[in-house]
Amino acid sequence: MKENKRSYTIQYALLNMIYFAAFCTIHAYAAVFLLDHGFSNTEVGVLLAVANIISALAQPFVAGLIDKPGPLTNKNFILISVLVILAGSVALMFVGNNIAMIFIVYTIIYMVQFTYQPVMTALCFEYQKAGYNIMYGLSRGLGSAGFALTSAFIGGVVERSGVFVLLVVNVITMLASAVVILMFNKSEVKEEEKCEDSTDDAAVEVPAGKRVIAEQREGEGQIKEKEQKAHNNIKEFVHIYPAFTLFLVGIVCFFFAHNMINDFMIQIIRDLGGGEKELGYSNFLQAILELPVMAMIGLVLKRISAKNLLLISGVAFLVKIIILIFAKSMVAMYVSQSLQLFAYAVFIPAAAYYVNETMEDLDQVKGQAFITTAITVGGVFSNLISGRLLDAMGVKSMLITGTVVCAAGVVVAFAALCRLPSYVADSTFDMM
Repeated sequence: MKENKRSYTIQYALLNMIYFAAFCTIHAYAAVFLLDHGFSNTEVGVLLAVANIISALAQPFVAGLIDKPGPLTNKNFILISVLVILAGSVALMFVGNNIAMIFIVYTIIYMVQFTYQPVMTALCFEYQKAGYNIMYGLSRGLGSAGFALTSAFIGGVVERSGVFVLLVVNVITMLASAVVILMFNKSEVKEEEKCEDSTDDAAVEVPAGKRVIAEQREGEGQIKEKEQKAHNNIKEFVHIYPAFTLFLVGIVCFFFAHNMINDFMIQIIRDLGGGEKELGYSNFLQAILELPVMAMIGLVLKRISAKNLLLISGVAFLVKIIILIFAKSMVAMYVSQSLQLFAYAVFIPAAAYYVNETMEDLDQVKGQAFITTAITVGGVFSNLISGRLLDAMGVKSMLITGTVVCAAGVVVAFAALCRLPSYVADSTFDMM
């Protein structure tokens, strides 16, 4: 039997709070920092797109390295990442207005922070599987609270003291992250414990790509063994999970609009007569609303299915950007940001649960990775198009474009989740 091991919820919650505090200064204030250093909106969009593309390519590569036996663990990669961001933030303090150098260094720190976000999730699962207690929903919700608290004061400070303060916060948060991640010390599981746990779980370990699990036969009191396999062939994966595959297109559209608002929020706010202080308030509002939803998602899922929650979130993404098209003051901006309660705050945990409910175990990591990739692709297209639209046609044209794309995403999501089967049995698939 597994021994009762200590809880790492406090440490993991701290890691999330610090991470998202830095996420606020590095990501939410990216446009503020770059515009202040002489970048155009188009150049800001290109930088963010490049960083997103590199992170999308880096994430599966890093995951593959971490999965292999060796010194590169989840903990070690997070530590390396925070040290890289720390060094990059210090470097930005001394480069002045050298646009080429800022482009390179900011791309690196932006990309690295995105890349180690899923590794933090993997760290949680690693410790949970080893018998340690971590409350993921609460910890992730407190991460949003960390973002919110940072947003509440950083906008006013930037308005008074300039963007240099963003780099100071980066340095402080990275030093704090390094300290917290070093607190994670997982004891090695003894070989006899592994055997005992394997027996308790009625599972047998088999060669790579396949495993055997015990499954309760429906309507009978007998146990039968069912072989599972990973569907690594893309054609096979698409056939087995048609609803999920089409839904990925909807995710791209949702996050095209979502990233458009977040990455160029300062331009939207300036168009409404606000500034950095109002940017801080807006980010605070949307982030603090994520905490109760993410912390209570388990209770919500008992009443509403993950599929229906995803559809609700898609509609919320759409309504959120429509409000901004007709906004005349910051009041409308705050109303729009309040819909984060039903949009992003619902989407992130609901998507994770949807993958867990509809996919075989050996496809679930792949499913989560595809969701991250779709989110990133939406961000890349948004970065490239939004910056150009802002320079050429202004805020309203950008928002109308985002609304059209998001509306298309809602239609695709309803078609995928309401019309297509979630899973198609392997036996119906013919590779020839």
